Amino acid sequence: SSLPVLPVLVLACDRSTVRRCLDALLRYRPSAERFPVLVSQDCAHAETAAVIASYGDAVTRLRPPPPSSAEPLAVPNEHRKFVGYYKIARHYRWALAHVFRVLRHRAAIVVEDDLEVAPDFFEYFQAVFPLLLSDPSLWCASAWHDNGKEQLVDVGKPELLYRTDFFPGLGWLLTAELWDELEAKWPPAFWDDWMRQPEQRRGRSCVRPEISRTVTFGRRGVSHGQFFEQHLRFIRLNRRFVPFTRMDLSYLRRERYDPSFMAEVYGARAVRLEELQADDGDGTENGGRDAGPLRLQYGGREAFKALAKAVGLMDDLKAGVPRAGYRGVVTFVHRGRRVYLAPPAGWAGYDPSWG
Repeated sequence: SSLPVLPVLVLACDRSTVRRCLDALLRYRPSAERFPVLVSQDCAHAETAAVIASYGDAVTRLRPPPPSSAEPLAVPNEHRKFVGYYKIARHYRWALAHVFRVLRHRAAIVVEDDLEVAPDFFEYFQAVFPLLLSDPSLWCASAWHDNGKEQLVDVGKPELLYRTDFFPGLGWLLTAELWDELEAKWPPAFWDDWMRQPEQRRGRSCVRPEISRTVTFGRRGVSHGQFFEQHLRFIRLNRRFVPFTRMDLSYLRRERYDPSFMAEVYGARAVRLEELQADDGDGTENGGRDAGPLRLQYGGREAFKALAKAVGLMDDLKAGVPRAGYRGVVTFVHRGRRVYLAPPAGWAGYDPSWG
C-alpha cells in the first residue's frame, strides 16, 4: 500500500507504568505493519523490563548499550544534579539514530513512557505526515497542546489544528531528513529546550491540535513533577475520534495559513483584561454585542506574562517563544469565547532575550 510506515518509538527507563502507555498504543493502532511499536529501555530496571517483555512480539525491543559500555557522560560539576537530563539526551540520540540509521525508517513518532494516547492519535499523525513532507516551513507535528486545559480549549471542536512556533514534544513526529540535520549537533542534555533555540528551529513551525492527543501521567520523573501539579494533570485528552485522513488539511500550509490566521487575529475586536473578565460567559457580553473572537494585546515581556497568568495560560517563554504561540500570538478560549493574546500588528519576530 502507499500508506506510510510510521513507527512509534517509546523511550522507557524505570517506570513500570509504561504498561499504561503501551496498552493505549496497542489498543488504538489501526495496523501493526504501518505502526510498529519500538520500545527502547535505557535503565537496567528489572520491573520495567519485565513489563515490556510481557508484550512479547506485540512490540519490538531496542537495546541501547548498557551504561557501563556507553560513552561516559561528561556532566559539568554544576550540573551534577541534572545527570538525569544527560542520560535522557544520550538515550534519545541513540534511539533516534537506531530508528533512522539502522532500521532506515522514513519518519518516526516519539513517545515517552509516561504518555497516554488518544483514540485518534495514529489517525492524526498519518494525516499530517504529508504536510511535513510538502511544506518546508514545518519541521514537526505534535500531539500535545501546552495550554490544553479543559477551560482553555473549544471542547466541541476536536478537529481544529494549528501551526505553532513552539516545539511542544510530548508525542511528536519527525522525518529522517530532520534527524540528518540534528544528529551531528545533538546536545548533551536538555534536548527539548535545545530544539527550541533559533539555531535549531530556523523559523520553522510544528502542527499541534486544539485538544491534546496525549496526556502525561508522569508525576515522578527527572523534572520532579515541577509542572505536574499546577498544570499537566489538567490537560484534557481527546476522546472523540476525528477522521483527519478524510479531511483537507492544506489550510495548514504556511502560504494559506498565515494570511487567514493574521486576518482573523487582527480583525478581532481588541479588549482589555478587565473587559474580558467582566464578560458574563454567554458569549454575547452585557451589551449583546457580537460573539466573535476577541484580541487581548500585550506590549512587552512583562505584559505578556501578566496577561497569560491572569487568563490561566502557561506564561513561560523559551528563546522568546510562548508555549503554543504562533507569530507571537497565543490562542485560547475564555468562558466559551475565542481569544487571541497577541502582540501589536506588524510583529517583528521573537526576542530571545525574553528568556
